[in-house]
Amino acid sequence: MKEYTITVVKTNNPAILKFETNHFLTKSKNYEFKNIDEAKNSPLAQQLFYLPFIKTVYISGNFIGLERYDIVTWDDVKDEVAQQLVDYLNAGEPIVNEVEETVKKVAITVYAEVTPNPSVMKFVANKPIVPTAFEFKNIDEAKNSELAKQLFTFPFVKEVFFDLNYVSVSKYDVAEWEDVTMQLREHIREYLANGNEAVSEDAIAATKEASDTTSAPTQATPELDDTSQQIVDILEEYVKPAVASDGGNILFQSYEEESKTVNVILQGACSGCPSSTFTLKNGIETMLKNMMGDKVNEVVALNG
Repeated sequence: MKEYTITVVKTNNPAILKFETNHFLTKSKNYEFKNIDEAKNSPLAQQLFYLPFIKTVYISGNFIGLERYDIVTWDDVKDEVAQQLVDYLNAGEPIVNEVEETVKKVAITVYAEVTPNPSVMKFVANKPIVPTAFEFKNIDEAKNSELAKQLFTFPFVKEVFFDLNYVSVSKYDVAEWEDVTMQLREHIREYLANGNEAVSEDAIAATKEASDTTSAPTQATPELDDTSQQIVDILEEYVKPAVASDGGNILFQSYEEESKTVNVILQGACSGCPSSTFTLKNGIETMLKNMMGDKVNEVVALNG
């Protein structure tokens, strides 16, 4: 059973507080209830309306938003409400009865986009599908992604990479893109339109936990020296957006102070791309040398 925790977050409206959870509460829809009658399909919202100061209940993705009447202040009751929510959720009680919602199609479009890597096609959705990058080299690695597992059932699919709002698919030479692009695009669109998650909640939570204990784009990381952190910041701000537009990703791996070598890992369309060496040497390496002076001598991709 999932174990829920609650984080209380202030909003711009002093009458409204957000109670963020570490697991998703709803699948594909947001809910707003103004009174207990409107909340007939939400046992959780009904429970909250028994509190005399609750005016409105919002239930969305990973948070519960509550608007109060002026008879109390949040400072007086927020801890009690947070504890009540934790107890309710960890008891396994129902949140919203979404049976009818799950059969409805989600409005989504997917289009195919070529990349600099002739072996990789990028399939772009009109909405986010994952919060961060996921790379799958084979079907065994895809155990936490039903969509990736389904894509690997196509005999020509070699690797699958997810990031934000797109899927990059790497193929074997046995097939030509003009013959398989439409089939893949429709399969991805249909899967997402049915309200399915690209990656499991557990995998997303595990990735978030890992990122919290390692480097984060906007926070200094104790494990990294100043030079490594500076390299990470430059890659995040100047390089990642560019490679993402081409259906790929770049990860900082290490910095060797003695040789002044920056080691990186390429993912998605960047991995195995014929032009990746040119990009590394004439793009990323040149940028780091210009911005960091004699601290950088070479950039090396550990995976080609």
